Amino acid sequence: MELNRRHLLRLMGAAGAGASGLGALAACSSPTQGPPLESGHAALSLWTHDPGYATFFTDAASDEALVGGSNWTYSVEVTSLAPPDVIARLVSQAVAQRPLPDLAGLEIGQFPRMMGSDIAENLLHDLTPLTEPFGDRLLKTQPYTIDGKVYALESDNSVSVMYYRADLFEELGIPEDVETWEELLDIGAQVAADTGQAIGMVSDGDNTAIVQGFTQMLLQRGGGLYDADGNLTLLSDEAVEVLELMAEGVSTGAFLSLADPYGSATAAALKGGGLTATVMPNWYKVYGLEANVPDQAGLWRARNIPRFAGGGSVSSTMGGTAFGVVKDQVLTDAALDFLERCYLTPEGQLARYHAGAYLPTLADLYETPEFQNITDPYLGDQRIFEVYSVAAEELPVYYQGAGLVVLRDTIGGPILRALKGEIGAEEALTEGVSAYERQVPEQ
Repeated sequence: MELNRRHLLRLMGAAGAGASGLGALAACSSPTQGPPLESGHAALSLWTHDPGYATFFTDAASDEALVGGSNWTYSVEVTSLAPPDVIARLVSQAVAQRPLPDLAGLEIGQFPRMMGSDIAENLLHDLTPLTEPFGDRLLKTQPYTIDGKVYALESDNSVSVMYYRADLFEELGIPEDVETWEELLDIGAQVAADTGQAIGMVSDGDNTAIVQGFTQMLLQRGGGLYDADGNLTLLSDEAVEVLELMAEGVSTGAFLSLADPYGSATAAALKGGGLTATVMPNWYKVYGLEANVPDQAGLWRARNIPRFAGGGSVSSTMGGTAFGVVKDQVLTDAALDFLERCYLTPEGQLARYHAGAYLPTLADLYETPEFQNITDPYLGDQRIFEVYSVAAEELPVYYQGAGLVVLRDTIGGPILRALKGEIGAEEALTEGVSAYERQVPEQ
C-alpha cells in the first residue's frame, strides 16, 4: 500500500535522512530476504530503548520454561536506540530496503507516529490472531490498535496507584482510606497550610510530562484524548473537571508543581518529606522512589487512587512499551512464536515480573497465588497485588490517535497556564484544541 511521501519525509528527517533516501520507493515494507525459516536456530534482532527489555529477551531466549518445545532455538542480538529513533529508523531502513529488526520495542508515546499513512500496516505483522482469543482479559491493547488490528503487545500495564509515606500520613493525621479526590484535596490544603507538605505533584516541565500527568488523571475520571476511531475527544466535562481539580491542588499547596518526576527537585522533596504521596504507575516505585530515596524502604505503601466524586475508576495508567514483529521477513514466524511465549503465557508474564517488575497484561493472573503471594520489601512487605488486582480490574481504556505528537505540543502550554491559575480550565483546553485542529486535518 502506498505511503504519504510528506509523512515519510518528516519521519526520515527525525532520523537524519534526506529525501534522496526515498529513491524510487513509494511503499514502506520490510525487505524480502528469502523464504521463512520454519525451524532451527533463529538469531533474532531486537531494537529497544530500555536495557531492562534487552536483558529480559536475551535471558528468555535460553529459558526452557519459555522456549522449550518450540520449533526454533533462539538467540537475541540487541540494538539500543532512543525511543523516537526506533520508529524513525524503522521507516528509513524500510524505505531504503535495508535490514530491519525482527522485534521492535515501541514506546507508547511514540507509537502514534506509526498510526498514519499505513506505516504500521506496512511494517508490522498483525497480531490480532494472537490477541483475539483473550478478548478483554488481555489488557492495554487499545493504544496499539489501528482499524481494529493490534500491532504490538504491551510489556507492562503501567498501572497507576497512590504511593504514600505511611509514617507521615499517621503523623499528619491523614487517613489511608480517603475515598475521593475532593476529600483528599481538602485535607491536603490544610496540611499544606499547617506544615508546607504536599500530598501530590503535577508537572510544570516539558509538554510531554505536563500532558502525561493530566492524561493520567483524565483517564481515571473516565475521559480520554481520543476515541477508538482516533477522533479527538479531549473537550469534555471530565477534562475540565480534572484540570480544575489539578489547578486547585497547585493553588492550595496540596500539589507540588515540579518539572521532572525523577529530577533533583523531586528527589529533594521526597528526601525531606515535603512530598508525602504521589500518584504514579507501578514502575515509579523502582525509577522514582527506590532510585531517589532507597533509605526510605519500608516507610512507603501503595493504595488504589481515590475516586473522583463524579465518577470514574480507582485506577489509571501512564507510559508503557509494546513490542511488534516486523512482517515478511525470514524470521517473522520465529519472532511471533518467541513473542507469544514471552508475552501471552503465564510463564512468560511471571518471568517478566521477576525480571523487571513488569505487571502482567493477562488480567486473570492478578488473582493467582503466584502473584497474590508476592510481597514488596520496599513497601513494608505489603502484598502489593492486592492493590494491583483491583486496579487492573478497573484499568481505564486508553486510545491514541495519529495526531498525538501534535496534541502534546498544542495543549501542554495552555494546561500549564491553567495550573498556574493564569487562565481557566475550559479556556485552556479550547485554546489547545483550536491550535491542534489548525494543524491536524479532520479524520
